[in-house]
Amino acid sequence: MIKAEWLQILKTRKMLVSIIAVLFIPVMYAGMFLWAFWDPYKELPNLPVAVVNEDKGAEMDGTKLDLGNTLVDKLVDSEQFNFIEVSKEQAEEGLNGRDYYMVLEIPENFSEHATTLLDDKPSKLKINYIPNEGFNFLSAQIGETAMDRIRGEVNAQVSKTYAEKLFDSIATMGDGFTEAADGSAKLDEGAQKIANGAKDLKGYLEQLASSTIELSNGTDKITQGANKAAQGANDLSTGLVKLQDGTVQLQQGAQQAANGAASLQQGVAQYTDGVAKVQGGLATLNEKQQQISAGAASIAESAGTLNGAAGQLTAGSAKVEAGITALANQLQGVMAALPEEQAAALTKALAELQAGSAGVHNGLSSLSAGTEKLQAGANQVSSGATQIAAGQAQVLEGANALTAKSGALMEGAKGLQAGNATLAAKLGELNAGVNTAVTGSKTLASGLNELATGTTTLNQGTSTLASKSGELADGSTTLVDGTTELADGTSTLSSKLGEASEKANEVHANQDTYDMVGSPVEIDKEAVNHVPNYGTGFAPYFISLGLFVGALLISIVFPLVEPAIRPKNGTSWFLSKVTVLAAVGLIQTILTIAIVKWGLGIEVNSFSHFFFTALLTSYVFLALIQMLVSIFGDPGRFMAIIVLILQLTTSAGTFPLELIPSPLQVFNKLLPMTYTVQAFKASISTGDMSFLTHNYIVLAGFLVAFLAITFGYFMLLHTRRYSKVAEN
Repeated sequence: MIKAEWLQILKTRKMLVSIIAVLFIPVMYAGMFLWAFWDPYKELPNLPVAVVNEDKGAEMDGTKLDLGNTLVDKLVDSEQFNFIEVSKEQAEEGLNGRDYYMVLEIPENFSEHATTLLDDKPSKLKINYIPNEGFNFLSAQIGETAMDRIRGEVNAQVSKTYAEKLFDSIATMGDGFTEAADGSAKLDEGAQKIANGAKDLKGYLEQLASSTIELSNGTDKITQGANKAAQGANDLSTGLVKLQDGTVQLQQGAQQAANGAASLQQGVAQYTDGVAKVQGGLATLNEKQQQISAGAASIAESAGTLNGAAGQLTAGSAKVEAGITALANQLQGVMAALPEEQAAALTKALAELQAGSAGVHNGLSSLSAGTEKLQAGANQVSSGATQIAAGQAQVLEGANALTAKSGALMEGAKGLQAGNATLAAKLGELNAGVNTAVTGSKTLASGLNELATGTTTLNQGTSTLASKSGELADGSTTLVDGTTELADGTSTLSSKLGEASEKANEVHANQDTYDMVGSPVEIDKEAVNHVPNYGTGFAPYFISLGLFVGALLISIVFPLVEPAIRPKNGTSWFLSKVTVLAAVGLIQTILTIAIVKWGLGIEVNSFSHFFFTALLTSYVFLALIQMLVSIFGDPGRFMAIIVLILQLTTSAGTFPLELIPSPLQVFNKLLPMTYTVQAFKASISTGDMSFLTHNYIVLAGFLVAFLAITFGYFMLLHTRRYSKVAEN
């Protein structure tokens, strides 16, 4: 079957040509990519970069600075890029027209800013970097690296200029130190005199401090007395105001009393006249009262007689009424015999007579009752008249005594009226005096308050004076100590300035010194496992990529399942396909290694390991593609493309693994290209045999696994497809 497979390839021209073409695919991928990116930085002098210099220059201590032109000359001489000096308008047109990848603009104040180092707000030197990132992003990134170098050169140039000025200033400063040392000696003499004067000043200030303390104590007492006096004056003023209000009220009351006394005098006079009249009337009344008493007794006696007569009349009327009633009874029989009209008239007359008799009897009964009351009242009147007569006699006696005292009452009323008038007049004088006292007390209180305020201010001032004089005395002590230290310091200054002058004169700068200040640091690069160029660094990635693509394309031109003749068993079927793929993998490896090694000139640590790594890589990828395509057909090729994409992004062949997204880092350990890239790095650059062996073992595991799965598939497929045919 192996022979049949090769004969079919050799006899089928189309298949043979396709397989031969596929053999060069890894060479095209690996060789072309590595050739294109073998050493791109070597061609940087061909990259056009526009330089716009608008610097107008400046002067620094009489020296002309023209940093813009100096920088342009250094850029052109450096040949880092193809620097082309143009105007700003030409640079903008070229950048937009894709004639330049970037523009460097040196502003007009570039040199001027270099002179502002010692200003309060120094200005930094700025260079405008304008890349056309849309034209080529990597060129912009390379330009940023170049800008770092340019900034370093500018910094060195500016620092060198400042260093020249600095060392010139140090030389000038040395001469100044000599003059300063001479002046400091004179300063030392003056400091000694200041120290002596400070000691005398200290004694005077201590005396002043003690005196101000005594003054402060005295002003404290004055302040306390003034405050008490002001308080007393305020209380006095308040009391006099109240007294003023009282005298006004007292004066008004005295005036009212005087007016009342006058009215009292008039009333007493009228009263005296009235008492005299009452006395006369009472005398007359007393005389008439005797007659009233006698008349009342006569009335009482007549009322008794009248009452007796009324009683008799009442008894007689009762008898008359009884007689009339008896008469009427007796006439009842008579009236029966009389004519009816007479009998009626007689009956009517008897009825009227009985009614009139009853009315008379009732009236006499009422008269008898009234006469009894009249007799009782007359008796009471007689008794009251007797008592009134006795009382009037007593009133007459009192009226006689009151009349006798009326003269004395008149004299007292006159004296009261005169005294109240005098009291009212004197109280008016008292009120005027109190008003004057109130005004004076207010003036006194105001003055004492001002005095208290002034003494408080005086007390504060003397306290402050005492405090500050104490501080001044303490400060004088500090002053004495300071002047002593000043004297010592000036002495030290004089000696140190002399030493500084000697040291400054020992400084002798030259061009090497300026260069050292401008660029004091140099970097020595000692690379471990040196990689000379981009091509060598990318070779593990691109060789692995080329071999995978070659393995993928061989599955298109060579049938990985269909046999050239009917297979006898699954093993021979599997081996017929594997031997062809092994030969293809070997030829692809030889061609790729030849082009990379002798065509591009790659330098490897171990050629044998490099070749074996490439051969193992080719076989692993061929086994992976054979497994996928044999089992799944065309969908298997699609799976292979997905595997390729995942390997390209996660194998860490370009950027470090840590720089890719975390979810993608998971596939790094699961796919074979990770280990092919690591094996190529070890065989080309690092020479780490233990790491290389580890990757060989992993790749061998992938190879065995892929072949075992494919072998099992062929065995199963042969059983299904050809077992019944063999039986028949």
